[in-house]
Amino acid sequence: MRALREFDDLRLSPYTGWTRNHWAALADHLLLSARRYASDTHARISFPGPPGGYGADVDGLEGFARTFLAAGFRVAGEGGRDPLGLMEWYAEGLASGTDPRSPERWVRLDEHDQAKVEAASIALVLHLTRPWLWDRLDPRVREQVVDYLAPAVGAHYPPINWIWFQIVVEQFLASVGGPYERKDIEDGLTLLDGFARRNGWYADGAERSYDHYSGWALQFYPLIWSEMAAGDPAADSRRPVYLERLERYLNDAVHLVGADGSPLIQGRSLTYRFAAATQFWVGARSGTATPSPGLLRRAASGIVRHFTEHGAPDEDGVLTLGWHGAWPPIAQSYSGPGSPYWAAKGFFGLCLPADHPVWTAVEEPLPVETGDFHLAVPAPGWLVSGTRADGVVRVVNHGTDHSRPGANRTDSPLYARLGYSTATSPVLAGEHAAEPLDQSVTILDEGGRPSHRTGFETLLLDRLPSGTLVGASRWQAHWVDVEADGHDHGYGRPGAVRLGPWIEVISAVREAWELRLVRLAGSPQAAGSARSAGDAGSRPVPGALRIGGWPVPAAQPARGEEVSYGAAHSCVVAGAGLDLSGVISAEDSSPLGPWTLIPWCATSGPARPDTWYEVAVHLGGQEPGSPPALAWYGAAAARVTWPDGTQDDLGAVVETALGAPGGRA
Repeated sequence: MRALREFDDLRLSPYTGWTRNHWAALADHLLLSARRYASDTHARISFPGPPGGYGADVDGLEGFARTFLAAGFRVAGEGGRDPLGLMEWYAEGLASGTDPRSPERWVRLDEHDQAKVEAASIALVLHLTRPWLWDRLDPRVREQVVDYLAPAVGAHYPPINWIWFQIVVEQFLASVGGPYERKDIEDGLTLLDGFARRNGWYADGAERSYDHYSGWALQFYPLIWSEMAAGDPAADSRRPVYLERLERYLNDAVHLVGADGSPLIQGRSLTYRFAAATQFWVGARSGTATPSPGLLRRAASGIVRHFTEHGAPDEDGVLTLGWHGAWPPIAQSYSGPGSPYWAAKGFFGLCLPADHPVWTAVEEPLPVETGDFHLAVPAPGWLVSGTRADGVVRVVNHGTDHSRPGANRTDSPLYARLGYSTATSPVLAGEHAAEPLDQSVTILDEGGRPSHRTGFETLLLDRLPSGTLVGASRWQAHWVDVEADGHDHGYGRPGAVRLGPWIEVISAVREAWELRLVRLAGSPQAAGSARSAGDAGSRPVPGALRIGGWPVPAAQPARGEEVSYGAAHSCVVAGAGLDLSGVISAEDSSPLGPWTLIPWCATSGPARPDTWYEVAVHLGGQEPGSPPALAWYGAAAARVTWPDGTQDDLGAVVETALGAPGGRA
């Protein structure tokens, strides 16, 4: 949006230029644009596009509830000043949507589960804007709202972030004298405590589910609820715990934003776009000691500016299903035309007045703008490297698959790939979305189908004294004939399973390079020393080994084996035994460009067991230059020399991770 540039202030915001005025203008633009798609009584906002998987009634409710978030944040931060008449406009919709006799009434919580999600947004805004909306509603409308929200009491909610929706609704009902069940709140809080993981992170349920919900839901609602329930000993005693978790989490989260403002392109519901900024505003509102207000705003403003400069919202002021511009394949089966307005949570900072430190502090640089960094994040099992020269943040993934160890499902491209970054998208459409290629290690069966890794075991995640990151995981290769259930929530799919050999992968990560070591074994306890791929005498395992690198967006198909587009360069440098290589061009397979180019290498015949294969994998904004060099020496040891001259002994890493010695050349 070019009009936003008139507000630029490079003194206050030397990295983004963005101020509170930018945020307010964007919120107003989205809210006023949304009115064109509202029903007569404003109860439903039905954005253009085909109906979502839950139908037009749910779409209209989503459009109201999610834009209502932005309206509520906007008015709350202005202390009730409301020149656009937002509260009056949405009050009309509340009156009609909660009226069971209205032709525009909303889907109820006991009619469709998605209404439970939207009800939490409505309750939250009614809490935040209480003096200017709730307290001014006609008593009949207040009664209707309570009746509409009441089915949350005692209802079943999936044991994931949705539990917070029930807690927020019931806490609001309690505050206005409506029905609620304290046991629902207490049981929900106990369940959610079980989602807490190391360093302040939360998993979204019992599985290894780490994504943007960690920030825009699981960090957001605990502090909101503790505000809503202030004075209750249960809330007051939990708040310091929530704050400590949030602070530790945010110190990791600021490392996951690229210098261009792109969030990590990983996990479901990516169409919520700048909702990824929510967590940073929660830190500001809650008064966390670190990160600083200037850094929190830098991260949040960088994210929203990234999207406004890449086509979101569109020329009609609409947030479409997509990432930058419209790209419908990014949707899950629960997504509809109103779903992208969950992005309104990213406006949470507007709750804070103009004189709040987060708005008055000078922006501070992101970690990736300060220097190269290497960070091991144990909860999601991520090795995170950022390089200042190109501003790219990369994640090598040895801990997240939205599943459990031993669960032999298909790989979700959103969760189970070996790598994610702020400059690349996993392949999300076409044949290579369901059949892993990018950022994968697979065995090809007799029909050429690649195996899957979901259900892997995390073996190692560490940072060496040199700063190099190391991680390892192991899984039994498997192929799945998927059960056709029609639902796609972004996770791996179950089905009839065929099992193959065990695969062990070790990653050593430094700057823009990953050195990936791969070994096949008959079982996780396979005995005997590994050999390098150049050794003779290995017994064959049916199927070739194929290793895929970073998927780079491109304007046209690949020419030869060069993989670069704009500021992104990707390559794989194969070691001994990986005698085939190439680049696959996948059309319309990601939201970042017309084409995606994926470099790969493979064995020309069946892979040999108990043999280390090595490949150097690169992603950066500069030409790769010389790759890291691995030298096997002695009976069972290896040393890698990185392009910057640093050397790391990987023999001990192999033994620690796998309980088996390294190979030899």
